[in-house]
Amino acid sequence: MESYRGHQEKATVNFARELRLAKSLYRDIPRPRLRELRDLLRLYQLSLSSGEITDLNGAWYVTHSGLLRIAAQMKCAGIRTSPAGKFSDPIHSRWVFKAIVYKSARCKGFVGFGDADPSNVPPLLHGSLMRIAETRAVNHALRKAYGIGICSVEEIGSSTESRPTRKMQPQPTNGNGNYGCPKVRDRLCQLIRQHRLDAGLVKSYAVDFCGTNTLREATREQVEAFVAHLSDWAEKDRNALLCQRNS
Repeated sequence: MESYRGHQEKATVNFARELRLAKSLYRDIPRPRLRELRDLLRLYQLSLSSGEITDLNGAWYVTHSGLLRIAAQMKCAGIRTSPAGKFSDPIHSRWVFKAIVYKSARCKGFVGFGDADPSNVPPLLHGSLMRIAETRAVNHALRKAYGIGICSVEEIGSSTESRPTRKMQPQPTNGNGNYGCPKVRDRLCQLIRQHRLDAGLVKSYAVDFCGTNTLREATREQVEAFVAHLSDWAEKDRNALLCQRNS
């Protein structure tokens, strides 16, 4: 079986740049962890700057985007997904998907399963259980097909325990320039850069969070509450944030 490690047509990764980025993102990272990251980057040709590998609770995980790039580079023939009806229970919001990865036209396929339900998905993502289950199944099948020895971040379950919300101190309003307030805007931009989020998706989520038609219609307090919510989510459940970003 041909594995990704044995493939010779690997893209060139700037290891020095990737390690510098790791030091800036994860401060005080020990040298053994950096050596581990360097070995993983060379082995799988993943890119930290592109969000293809990430750190979670002191361990490195591949992401969905990283696995898809590996599949594309290896000229994957196709991926087939389908709900596993025998194991799914829509009434109780439990979904199980089956994914089959075909490395070539003659490949019999590598099978992977993924499940999602309220017990292993954060509350904020309960509306995406079906998609999360499918993503997990695809990741599992891709890792088996191409011999990826590290788990994907989307396959990790997350606790559904309630988390405390940060209380915001009232701030004086400043006309309709709520979103344009430098401190609020700069903090939001910092979160987007720090966690490599899609600015358009964050803006759409902010509109839903504030309950307005556009972000400029939201009050300053609403925008500040959203920024605090996003910051809390990133700090306390970064796995869930990455899961939504990569799904």
